[in-house]
Amino acid sequence: MSDIFFYLFAALTAGSALAVVFTKNTVASALSLLVSLVGVSALFILLDAFLLAALMVFVYAGAVVALFLFIVMLIDSHGGDRKPFKKATLVSGFLAFALLVLGLASFAKRGAQEVIAFDAPSASVPVGASLRAYGEQLFTTYLLPVQIVGFLLLIAMLGVIVLSKKFEGMEDVK
Repeated sequence: MSDIFFYLFAALTAGSALAVVFTKNTVASALSLLVSLVGVSALFILLDAFLLAALMVFVYAGAVVALFLFIVMLIDSHGGDRKPFKKATLVSGFLAFALLVLGLASFAKRGAQEVIAFDAPSASVPVGASLRAYGEQLFTTYLLPVQIVGFLLLIAMLGVIVLSKKFEGMEDVK
C-alpha cells in the first residue's frame, strides 16, 4: 500500500515541479511550487521523517511560497519590455548549468560508490528519532546537499530579480 502512495506522491511532486518550470503565469507557477513542496512533505511522511515533513510545510510551503507570491504580486510582470539577453550571457548561463550538472553527476557517482562500501552503523537511536540525531546528521553527513539546495535557491532568487527588471529606453533596441 505504501508503494502506491509513493508513486502517487512522486508523480504529484514531479508533475507540479514541471508545472513550475513550464507555466507562463507566475502566480500559477508559485502555486505549483506549493503543491510540489506538499508532495515532498508527503514523501517525507512515508519515510517516517515527520520532523522534516513539518518543517517542509511550515518553512517552505508556508513562508517561502507566501513570500514568493507576495513579491510576484508586487512586481508588475506584464508591463514594460525586457532587454534581450546577450550571447555572452546565454553562453555563460549554459556553461554554469553544464558545470552544475557535471558536479551533481560526479557527486551522485561518488555517493553511489560510498553507499556500496558502507557498513550499517550500530546506533542505539535511529537517525530520525531525536532532534539531536537529526541535527548531527544534517550538519555532518548531509551538509553538502543542504548547501546545494541553498545555492539553487540563491540562483532562483537572482533569476527572478534579473527577469523582473524593467529596462528604460527599449524603443531604441529593435
